[in-house]
Amino acid sequence: MPKTTARGEAKQSELPSTLRRSEEKAQRTFAEAHDAALEQYNGNEERAHRVAYAALKHSYEKVGDHWEPKPRRGPSDERAEHGGPRAQGETAEGVNANAPKEHLLSVARRLSIPGRSRMTKNELVEAIEKRNRQETRRARE
Repeated sequence: MPKTTARGEAKQSELPSTLRRSEEKAQRTFAEAHDAALEQYNGNEERAHRVAYAALKHSYEKVGDHWEPKPRRGPSDERAEHGGPRAQGETAEGVNANAPKEHLLSVARRLSIPGRSRMTKNELVEAIEKRNRQETRRARE
């Protein structure tokens, strides 16, 4: 099902909840990429959804229960780096795993993750993923 209106605006009712809580540009990025992929891949919703998230993750990262602009565009994780329909590698669930450790510490601080100063970069990514899932669940209740 298309995610944009005839005027090119994102349909709020068709967006994932985390995107409904995000800025308009993130919503538009996801919706436009989804609709273009839906057309290109002959209505394959699953593939269009994956393409839309991949496009979103190049410019945005998930922080808590919503998406925020990344400081620098580019792939967020190992899976996004390889891309394509048969992409290999781990996904970081929207966390910008390719960001410097200082950025991840900043995100962890904003999310009030305890013990963050003693964590490795990989531990920070995992802790942020976990907190994002918690915040998203809480926002849906």
